[in-house]
Amino acid sequence: MTQVLDKPPVRPVPVAEQIRTARRRTLLEWIAVHSLGVAAALFFTLPFVFVVLTSLMSDQQALTRDLVPDTWVWDNYRRVLDTPGFLTWWRNTLLYAGLGTVLTVVSSIPVAYALAKFRFRGRNLSMMLVIAMMMLPPQVVIIPMYLFWAKQLDLSGTLWPLIIPMAFGDAFSIFLLRQFLLTIPNEYLDAARVDGCGEVRTLLRVVLPMAKPGIAAVALFQFFYAWNDYFGPQIYASENPGAWTLSYGLESFKGAHHTDWNLTMAATVLVMAPVILVFFFAQKAFVEGVTLTGVKG
Repeated sequence: MTQVLDKPPVRPVPVAEQIRTARRRTLLEWIAVHSLGVAAALFFTLPFVFVVLTSLMSDQQALTRDLVPDTWVWDNYRRVLDTPGFLTWWRNTLLYAGLGTVLTVVSSIPVAYALAKFRFRGRNLSMMLVIAMMMLPPQVVIIPMYLFWAKQLDLSGTLWPLIIPMAFGDAFSIFLLRQFLLTIPNEYLDAARVDGCGEVRTLLRVVLPMAKPGIAAVALFQFFYAWNDYFGPQIYASENPGAWTLSYGLESFKGAHHTDWNLTMAATVLVMAPVILVFFFAQKAFVEGVTLTGVKG
């Protein structure tokens, strides 16, 4: 007969050890799934962290091997704000970005609404023209536009040649809004018309409340573009320091403080901070607007 050997008793695993094992497994699974996302986040975050830390260093420590300031010099930001013209550049940028964004959104909404919800002869041709305008680089028409604004209207040295055209719509904004408005069912518009609403009232009372994510996305895109625009102010406002924006003034500041990298980094942080804050508080509407745009062609 074969002798049956008794198996050693299995030692029960404590509950606490099971929980720790499960947590480690969950953490490893999360890292494996999100490793690319974590790497991309570090890739984009570390340069910003480097800029912030450098902006708080002393003149002697900036751009050395030290990564963390020995002494946190918060006075660098005060020195930047005390630079002659810096607050003027800030005011001009707010005027350009704020007013330009409002004009672009207000003027683009009716055009996008017509292209999305009206049926008329030449609608597809009009949409093709809008797309063609998106493909046209602004540098192509800069010479005739400059001659018009500078010679005919005598507005060189100001930001008005950049702000006024935004009152006539923007091709990208019209396209993005039109794609978003296509996702709104026509039944809502028909119900409003049956109740006696005209097209203007239908747009204001029905379409705009439902299109808030798309409008937020367009507004943020336009605000970011105007805030970071360097080419436009260089063409029209370079001859007048009182009309410079932050993007153009920062280049002048860097030239004047090319050895004071801590001050240059502090000025860079002050230029980036408003954009980061705006996106942080509006990111939900922005992501929703971009995600829903283009669902319906």
